[in-house]
Amino acid sequence: MVRKIITLIVCLLGFGFVQAQVERTISGKVSDGKAPMENVTVSILNTNTTTATDKDGFYRLPIATGDELQFSYMGMKTMTIQIEDVTRILNPIMVPDVNELDEVVVTKSRRKSQKDLEYEYAIDPNIIRTAYGYIHAQYSVGHVRILNEKDMIPVTPCVLDLIRMRFPGLGVSGNCFGGGFITSRGLSSVFGNNSVVWDVDGMILQQTPIWLDVNNIKRIAVLPSLGTGVRYGSLGSGGIVVINTVAGNSFRNKIIDRARLRNNYYNDDSLADNEVRNNWPGYKKELYASTSLEAARAKFKELMRTYSNSPYFLLDSQAYFTQQWDRADIGADIIEDYFGIYDTNPVLLKALAYQYQAQGQYKRANDVYKEIFLLRPNYAQSYLDVARSYREVGSIAKAASLHARYDYLLEEGFMDQDTTVFGPIMEREFNNLLALEKDAVLEPGAQNKVYVAENDFDGTRLVFEWNDGEAEFELQFVNPGKQYHTWKHSLADNAESIAGEKAFGYNVVEELIDGSLPGTWQVNVKYLGNKSLTPTYLKATVYYNYGKISQRKEVKVFKLSLKNVNQELFKVQSVSGLATK
Repeated sequence: MVRKIITLIVCLLGFGFVQAQVERTISGKVSDGKAPMENVTVSILNTNTTTATDKDGFYRLPIATGDELQFSYMGMKTMTIQIEDVTRILNPIMVPDVNELDEVVVTKSRRKSQKDLEYEYAIDPNIIRTAYGYIHAQYSVGHVRILNEKDMIPVTPCVLDLIRMRFPGLGVSGNCFGGGFITSRGLSSVFGNNSVVWDVDGMILQQTPIWLDVNNIKRIAVLPSLGTGVRYGSLGSGGIVVINTVAGNSFRNKIIDRARLRNNYYNDDSLADNEVRNNWPGYKKELYASTSLEAARAKFKELMRTYSNSPYFLLDSQAYFTQQWDRADIGADIIEDYFGIYDTNPVLLKALAYQYQAQGQYKRANDVYKEIFLLRPNYAQSYLDVARSYREVGSIAKAASLHARYDYLLEEGFMDQDTTVFGPIMEREFNNLLALEKDAVLEPGAQNKVYVAENDFDGTRLVFEWNDGEAEFELQFVNPGKQYHTWKHSLADNAESIAGEKAFGYNVVEELIDGSLPGTWQVNVKYLGNKSLTPTYLKATVYYNYGKISQRKEVKVFKLSLKNVNQELFKVQSVSGLATK
């Protein structure tokens, strides 16, 4: 791997992690979101420890870090939560168990499951792979025409001529040099002669891919808009041309703007910043009502009599004096005087580090991230956080060393590797570090000997992180056309993904902006809670011109406490369109 080429000393031989199994008591109340639930079975998996909730939904159990606590009740989805080092209170909300039927093969029917079609794809020329799964031409709704590579004419300049020659009945305009388009004449279009949409290895395009090498096409199919094209929404109203290439990756790995594939139109129903302010805690409203620095300091001193033990009051006050009055020194004194509230709690420390980063206080953020690393050396997120923090303070070699250390631990089996979410993010971070900071990482003369993966997209990258592993929320991404897609982070919708986050130790997801739709993008959030009465801190890092010399970033931090309402986080003006990975 690339990291082995870097001449960095990694003194970690024989270094492993043992997570402390400190037993403590965990408690909370179980509800259905409206009322407490009695007789919910609460058990620690792989043990004989079990209890049940009382009439008020209350339970209490002795438990250790790493244990899995399961909540079960007839008619409700069973909920399993891994206990982290900071978990003391869990107030889960159970949801009805609505069974979703898997696709099955019915007796005496030729209908096949997606798994069957996937297995047969390589040998059955009548199967085409779309962004939404496999379609068999003989059994699909509507007339699907498929052309295989053995039937293609290799001298055809581009797909326009290929379709013009091999799919009679379609309206083909333009040429392979100036571009062109295909209309749905001859297809079952619901809106007449609309232009077709292109599905190339799962990537949805509205412009004809005249750049595509015809010799690299394995199969090409024309789908009518009715029946087979329904999953594409209004975008596919004129029909769909699906292309599977020989060298194409699986459609599951492609970047797709999912918002444009649905009829999800945003109704401007999110709370704006001024409306969120109306729901601030009373102490914060009092602080921000101060008309002078002297009045603000007096108000803070007064409020301290009531809120001195609240870490969230102290965080709000630090942000207030630093940002409102440009007095980072006062903010620093507030935290330093009461640092004992934070020093052994990685969740609170992470919220503090987020604020320091958003304020540009990178040295202080670096100190905090190192404290978190000592508390959570077995968390993958710790390596990402400290590496990026070192980069922010200009210690590029140390940042690279953290990447090398993490890679070593994976290779030696001291840590498990996540290949779906965190692994690709870590790899992207390291490649970006090498691409833009290679001179600071490598010895003179070695720069040209290291391969750096090319940036796989042009545009803006959004990285979202949250301080509390129990946080549940929904991120809504609204494109310039007012369509949206939603990423759901909740046990009800993505229990398996959340379990994976805890198993590997990370709280991060990325959204990529490619070049498909320019304009203003809006990001909203609906906070669902964190099974306690505390707020969650969400950090959003926006990377502009990602991967280029002109790359720059902006860090935003949001304190989430208002539940079950859609609220606006920020807007991004971009020359690109949003896609999710």
